[in-house]
Amino acid sequence: MRVLLLLAAAATAAAQNRVTEGDLKLIDAPPGAAGEGPSWDPAGFLYFVGNNKLSRLDTQGKVEAFLDPSPGANGSLVDPQGRIVVCESQARRVIRIGRDRSITVLAAGYQGKRFNSPNDLAIDSKGRIYFTDPRYGRRDGMEILDAQGKTVEGVYRIDAPGQITRILEHEVDRPNGILVAPGDAHLFVADNNNDAGGVRKLWRFDLRKDGTVDPATRKLIFDWHTARGPDGFKMDREGRLYVAAGLNRPSRSETTDEFKGGVFVISPTGQLLEFVAVPKDEVTNCAFGGADLKTLYITAGGSLFSIRTRTAGLITAR
Repeated sequence: MRVLLLLAAAATAAAQNRVTEGDLKLIDAPPGAAGEGPSWDPAGFLYFVGNNKLSRLDTQGKVEAFLDPSPGANGSLVDPQGRIVVCESQARRVIRIGRDRSITVLAAGYQGKRFNSPNDLAIDSKGRIYFTDPRYGRRDGMEILDAQGKTVEGVYRIDAPGQITRILEHEVDRPNGILVAPGDAHLFVADNNNDAGGVRKLWRFDLRKDGTVDPATRKLIFDWHTARGPDGFKMDREGRLYVAAGLNRPSRSETTDEFKGGVFVISPTGQLLEFVAVPKDEVTNCAFGGADLKTLYITAGGSLFSIRTRTAGLITAR
């Protein structure tokens, strides 16, 4: 009896310590439409990408294509002016879409060379945009090289259309998800190299006032070891990180014995607080939304899921 009481008490404590509430829910969306890049618009829309288009979900559950086509659309965000910024990996550029659906190209190359495949992005309190530029799959056609002729999978900052600065060169192996902390204090970068023996870590850097980072401040937050590493991620108002990572079925270079596929809730100091299992591979990204910013939307395997959280999320660095 005492053992049963202890188990019941432990289960109750675990439930009380959860940062999420209720069960994971599947949201009705066209097949493949929610492959990546969820972002919340306070006007009442959830944007996400898939099938080479940018779609949005309204509060009534209706899904419509907002930009079609959008070649290789991946990460997205809604800026404070209500414009949608999108990484188009196939077009190798970052664009901004106005409310009238007009398109402004923010970044299409660096020092005369085309980007690899812009992946994910974040924005700071000054409106500066940061994005990652990895290359997954075939590596031919990579144009950006360092002084020694080595290919660069870098992190860049956009100060204005066409005004681009590289802020990380080789300090991160293959940058994917990215996030600016409140007050512009830190820049978090997901390092997700899915090659055999690749790095699968989440890093934090100090972010200077001028939008550069101090490489010497690089701090390891979490390591997925041989599992599929961190993809997109977001932060709640308590500083906890919600990271899409892992696999349910192993690949040729990624294991599942230690970490499965889902959302990993990690404390600011790197402690794994909770794991939200998601049944579809690959779990690619997440975003807080809803009127109270307590719904976490998750993209995985082309499908859209949601789960409620006890703490509201952050949607910009402000």
